[in-house]
Amino acid sequence: MTLSGRDAYRDQLTKLAEYNHNILCLEADLGGANHTFQSEFPDRFFNMGIAEMTSIDMAAGLAEAGYVPFFSTFAPFASLRAAESIKLAMGYMGKNIKVIAPYGGVSGGWFGTTHHSLEDIAIIRSFPNIKIACPYGEEDTRRVISEAASSLHPYYVRLSRNEAFASLEREEKSAFSALINQKGNGDVCLISIGEQGTELCKKIQENYPEISHVHLCYVDQSSLLDAVVQIKELGNEFLVVEEHRLAGGTASLLSILLPDKRVYSFDCGEEWPVYGGNHKETLAHLKFDSENLDRKITNILSDVVKPKI
Repeated sequence: MTLSGRDAYRDQLTKLAEYNHNILCLEADLGGANHTFQSEFPDRFFNMGIAEMTSIDMAAGLAEAGYVPFFSTFAPFASLRAAESIKLAMGYMGKNIKVIAPYGGVSGGWFGTTHHSLEDIAIIRSFPNIKIACPYGEEDTRRVISEAASSLHPYYVRLSRNEAFASLEREEKSAFSALINQKGNGDVCLISIGEQGTELCKKIQENYPEISHVHLCYVDQSSLLDAVVQIKELGNEFLVVEEHRLAGGTASLLSILLPDKRVYSFDCGEEWPVYGGNHKETLAHLKFDSENLDRKITNILSDVVKPKI
């Protein structure tokens, strides 16, 4: 059975902790009754309650002592309530802390606007030295957690809620998480970020064999700089599909890093998602769905083929 991102995280961290005794698991009262890590390693599991800033500060002290603390809470609370502590402990001091943030985007759905997170990537990206990962599928998530555990870099890993997606075939020796299709004509390329963005692109690309599609997992500025050379080879016009606002999103940064290319964004807009519903319904309310993505792609392709005057 394919696991969701947050379940894959817990399972993979538990497996890694069997061999790395410095790994600790901190959670903001999200564990539930059957937390895998807590069951296996109760002396290395800490339920921090609703205390996000305190959790990051505590993780900083544990990291200073040589431990590898993983702290998990809802994405909006990790990126906003704990922003100052993340800025100082992870960005400024570079402490070896791993923040795992499920409920990214509007995957909280019916929890409402207070529990939605369409600004987190922009906030965390503004702090230097933090790796930002938006994996897609169980295998990609397990890889990111393993890389985070073995790295001395601070990490912010954005996950969804309960959705489970089939894994992608990874591009080895590449800055890409996966190059899903490179059969296009070299004009237009889709760049998908995270779970929902990649799922949308996978489904809609069957209608557009003339475009390429690449999934980017790491979207911090340093990682994007490393990927720019390879991205340039995929097209002249890029459409970034990301469950995030335009401001501070990946498209806005890539437009700076790719000054000779045209970069478009398919995002969740600037409207507050006050609509109550599940994840899919909330995304549809924000016009982040297949129908609107199809319209966006059609418009870009029509501009590409227009005769130059």
